[in-house]
Amino acid sequence: MSIRIDTDPTNPGQFFACCGLLELADRLWGGAEGWFETSSFCIRTEEAQASLLKLLAAARDFRLSERDDASSDEDEEDQDDGSDDRTEPLTIISPISLRLDWWEDKSIKTWAGSMNARKIFLAMCSAIDPQHTSPFNQSQVVFDTQAPDSANGKKGKSVKKREPFYFDGQRGASASSIDVGYSTDKLKLNTLSHPVVESMCFVGLQRCRPRPTRTPRVFDYFAWRIPLPLSIASAAVSGLIGGGDCYRFANDFRTDQRKHKAFMPATRIPRSSQ
Repeated sequence: MSIRIDTDPTNPGQFFACCGLLELADRLWGGAEGWFETSSFCIRTEEAQASLLKLLAAARDFRLSERDDASSDEDEEDQDDGSDDRTEPLTIISPISLRLDWWEDKSIKTWAGSMNARKIFLAMCSAIDPQHTSPFNQSQVVFDTQAPDSANGKKGKSVKKREPFYFDGQRGASASSIDVGYSTDKLKLNTLSHPVVESMCFVGLQRCRPRPTRTPRVFDYFAWRIPLPLSIASAAVSGLIGGGDCYRFANDFRTDQRKHKAFMPATRIPRSSQ
């Protein structure tokens, strides 16, 4: 069965979200292969019942292993945005099993301080609409999954809005407070996120990392053109196999504290310039 999703290869968030979808398909059904075409990403699997809808439904239903969350929502609000966020590894336990800890490579990490990676990831996953006709373009304000609990007369907490990781290049292009004229984080505005891009990029970066260039915080990735299994996808992303165009993007600072970053739109790079 073949699965196809419309993709903009100049959007690094969408590119690595494709890698995340390939990771998920292979772990759900085994033996999945993926490749890029001009404006889409394709996944091929021997599972007869495989579909993009089922793939996105599985991503929506991700569950993480339980752990003691040291910080409450109130604690998050009081944290200094300039502080370093030492996010512990996360483990997806259903419907697949996958440990996530790629952010130990701080060069591609985008968040810091008050951003709670665990809660952002779960909120983005829960917001996925598997039936959306263009999943990467699904946009909305994203909130935490839990609702206020009034059981036994207890007053529950209000549902908290969650900002994204800023993987999505569409958002990164207008994320800088210098460009916007003010900081959307400081004003706590309800801005739109692309939950499929944010959640699946978070998964895809575990195996598939962009290739560093000689310039700090600037990276390359390759949209390979031939069907390849998940086991060698990381080599294809680095341009070692599979051919395809090279794209270059920056993980640039978006706040004055130079802690929070965002993936900026990529530019196609001729092979002679690499």
